[in-house]
Amino acid sequence: MKPYPPDHRLRTAVVGYGAAYNIGRQHLQEMEAAGMVPVAVADTDPARLEAARADFPDIQTYRDLTELLARSEVELVTIITPHNTHAPLAMTCLEAGRHVVTEKPFTITTDQCDRLIKAAASRDLLLSTYHNRHWDGCILEATEHIKAGRIGQVVRIDCRMGRYGRPGQTWRGSKSISGGILYDWGAHFLDYAFQIITAPMVEVAGVGWEGHWGPQTTWKEDANEDEAFVLVRFEGGQWLTLRVTCLETPPAGTFWVTVVGTEGTYRFDLRDYELTTLKGEETVTVRGRNRPNQSHCYYQNIADHLLAGQPLVITPQWARRPIHVLDLAGRSRLANRSLAVEHP
Repeated sequence: MKPYPPDHRLRTAVVGYGAAYNIGRQHLQEMEAAGMVPVAVADTDPARLEAARADFPDIQTYRDLTELLARSEVELVTIITPHNTHAPLAMTCLEAGRHVVTEKPFTITTDQCDRLIKAAASRDLLLSTYHNRHWDGCILEATEHIKAGRIGQVVRIDCRMGRYGRPGQTWRGSKSISGGILYDWGAHFLDYAFQIITAPMVEVAGVGWEGHWGPQTTWKEDANEDEAFVLVRFEGGQWLTLRVTCLETPPAGTFWVTVVGTEGTYRFDLRDYELTTLKGEETVTVRGRNRPNQSHCYYQNIADHLLAGQPLVITPQWARRPIHVLDLAGRSRLANRSLAVEHP
């Protein structure tokens, strides 16, 4: 990919300016902070286009992606629409010769990832996924302690998120749109884990009940599962477990990651960490606060890659790994056996 001139300001757009978490505004603001120029927004909801104009008075607004691509000279398009639309919208942008970022998760299936990767490579275009939590303070703190050998060699990682309650009434609670209960925070957990265990993956197992992830309460038609559990095995014997549930709120809180090593254990949530080691015959526990998040690094890396040829951190191959795990897990629980990894 030939870099743009160093003084070039990339013209950017977002597709989808949803109200949830003000995510459209967040993307455009982070692009601006990285030296990019937000040019356009596309959304099917006129109220959201009005909100975009209020946030960015000079922004161009369009009712759909086709109109944006035909009338705007944007060079980079970020897709922040529901999960099941990422693949077709990203493909439309690539075929129009635009660089593409998709919100997390990249897509829902491995095959969709592969098609997009091939399309981007054939056109020499950037393709990435907004894994801004790759730079969360909790994982930055964790990798420093773990890489320093403070828990010895990593044996396994246990990732859990839990709360008791029904799926949400928005599209995020609908399986056909979201991909299922694992496709939101599950993708973040896997991104964390792959920074800690760098060995290739070997196999994936999705554990379920009677061909399903688990007992399904009839909250609504097309609801996400109540619970899902995945096991990933790596070369060298390390393993990873991931569980997301709506059947319990664990005593330790709704979110935590435990990394078990040969000489200690490191546990963290979004705010704090706990390091436990054995000194002689005495167990020593040190607690601390995670460092600040550095999520602005995502778009700065995109800009540095396109303008200066710096290595891309969240490559499409990196973004495909969590999707491949989730995709194989779903297929595994239907086949009632573990499945070999195709993209280790």
